[in-house]
Amino acid sequence: MIFVTVGTHEQPFNRLVKKIDDLVAEGTIKEKVVIQTGFSTYKPVHCEGHKMMSFEEMQNTLKDARIVITHGGPSSFIEALQFGKVPIVVPRQEKYHEHVNNHQVDFTELIEKRMNNIIPVYDVNKLAETIKNYDEIVKTKNVGESSNNRKFNQSLEHIINELVGK
Repeated sequence: MIFVTVGTHEQPFNRLVKKIDDLVAEGTIKEKVVIQTGFSTYKPVHCEGHKMMSFEEMQNTLKDARIVITHGGPSSFIEALQFGKVPIVVPRQEKYHEHVNNHQVDFTELIEKRMNNIIPVYDVNKLAETIKNYDEIVKTKNVGESSNNRKFNQSLEHIINELVGK
């Protein structure tokens, strides 16, 4: 099962939701897909969609997922990492009116470079290839880092402090 979460930011993330739905419709993705759609206005037709999910539902779905695809909000991909998953991270982008600025792009680039424990995808047209090659890509990532929560959190705190100028 593939779990996609776009978080709770009030701007739609239709670009990701629609692309995943299209990949299922065309048969590129053959396994079950669950999408937490948030405030997206596109409603998936070929996937199981939930506007919001309870904490327990999110935890169970994250645990059961083979692949987790998230937006670039830190709490979403940190949750996936805490379940031992290497998330595919598709950051929201200002040019598509998905967020007020490109901080998710900046943060995703920084975490990928420093931690190497996420799989960034900036162009949704590359999602099919990334999903297809997921198991091979994961082998190149620091999966062990994600299981060491304290070290990860310390590194993440350092990165955030640098970004905000502390």
